[in-house]
Amino acid sequence: MPTLDAPEERRRKFKYRGKDASLRRQQRMAVSLELRKAKKDEQTLKRRNIMSFCPDTPSEKTAKGVAVSLTLGEIIEGVNSSDPVLCFQATQTARKMLSREKNPPLKLVIEAGLIPRMVEFLKSSLYPCLQFEAAWALTNIASGTSEQTRAVVEGGAIQPLIELLSSSNVAVCEQAVWALGNIAGDGPEFRDNVITSNAIPHLLALISPTLPITFLRNITWTLSNLCRNKNPYPCDTAVKQILPALLHLLQHQDSEVLSDACWALSYLTDGSNKRIGQVVNTGVLPRLVVLMTSSELNVLTPSLRTVGNIVTGTDEQTQMAIDAGMLNVLPQLLQHNKPSIQKEAAWALSNVAAGPCHHIQQLLAYDVLPPLVALLKNGEFKVQKEAVWTVANFATGATMDQLIQLVHSGVLEPLVNLLTAPDVKIVLIILDVISCILQAAEKRSEKENLCLLIEELGGIDRIEALQLHENRLIGQSALNIIEKHFGEEEDESQTLLSQVIDQDYEFIDYECLAKK
Repeated sequence: MPTLDAPEERRRKFKYRGKDASLRRQQRMAVSLELRKAKKDEQTLKRRNIMSFCPDTPSEKTAKGVAVSLTLGEIIEGVNSSDPVLCFQATQTARKMLSREKNPPLKLVIEAGLIPRMVEFLKSSLYPCLQFEAAWALTNIASGTSEQTRAVVEGGAIQPLIELLSSSNVAVCEQAVWALGNIAGDGPEFRDNVITSNAIPHLLALISPTLPITFLRNITWTLSNLCRNKNPYPCDTAVKQILPALLHLLQHQDSEVLSDACWALSYLTDGSNKRIGQVVNTGVLPRLVVLMTSSELNVLTPSLRTVGNIVTGTDEQTQMAIDAGMLNVLPQLLQHNKPSIQKEAAWALSNVAAGPCHHIQQLLAYDVLPPLVALLKNGEFKVQKEAVWTVANFATGATMDQLIQLVHSGVLEPLVNLLTAPDVKIVLIILDVISCILQAAEKRSEKENLCLLIEELGGIDRIEALQLHENRLIGQSALNIIEKHFGEEEDESQTLLSQVIDQDYEFIDYECLAKK
């Protein structure tokens, strides 16, 4: 029966508190996965260089404005030539083909067997223009499917690309960074290949105040890809190498640099308490909270995500986020004009509300309830659902006085209205919250007034109607509330209803509750 007295097993399906704090935190992380899967990740995994003819590139200068048009057969012949000029012309033509905005012939170039020669050209230190064109072509091939990225890796490109990070030619060096970013962004296998090839120290050595901003953006993005992906996570050694650089990059003023540095931290905090601790212990939280006030969505989103990840950690880690000022900012973000930000802010608050009662008291101190109730009333349904989780966590961990403040905030009206929502889990949670509040009112001998309020809001009619819900758990939960708290109005129809529900027991599909 879906009440607050239900077994721990059922409660753990939801983002509710449990006796075991660590398991509770793990469940909060599991539930948060839906938040990330609900929309495409804002940060790009791979990037293709599709710049058109640019006379400022070193290779174009060498070409001296002479356009070279070659067939695929001529490209293959030129790439395999011993003449550096022919190699350059063929490689440049292939690169231009691969730089088309629409339908670049990645597969065709791979099948033509050009990758091994392009990898060889990366080592041609006497011809930096050839190195540049080869690195650019390989960057674009690696921006394709995993199979196409694998062709670049198996062609032996990683080590020569890392060696190009020490090139005196800035354009060549930057293109090598870009190529390594695409390779690392494919997944944990190639990310770890780049890491074990000792790329990180070379990347970090490139960061300097005089670096062109486009170059710094590429380095930051590549570092974020080296932090990305789980199963497995990047190794501790890599994380310890990268973290100081990320802290430094967070002080930059460029929004793209800030965005990718924040995304990197969001990946590093998306895991165990130990991993969260590695980030929190650097002292980064105050800066992240400042970035949560950014007007730039590409900075706000990953900084909010990172702080949201941190408050899925231990109570101590959550308190550190509170001490850094997150509760000064979250109520404002609940009122943001973007529903995606409202939802992430409500998710972060739900994790704070799942903590001990002194965390709940701090939510009250920062006046979180009014904007939360406003979202429950007027937000998009996906935002309302996250707000319901916040209220549920609040209600199930609150002291008696805190529950009274919750009721006085006007939360019951939108909760009652949401009882008609087409979401089984949300309806069950709302029924649990109402039951919890009724039980608390009963202990303070104030149940009669609360029952009158629920009746005035149309709550009794809605709860009675839910007894006929097609989901048996909802039906039984509604019946339990009516019998326990509005029992004086029970009549024969309710007894009959109970019998009907029992007869239909075997036809109820419980699997619907496992989906969120």
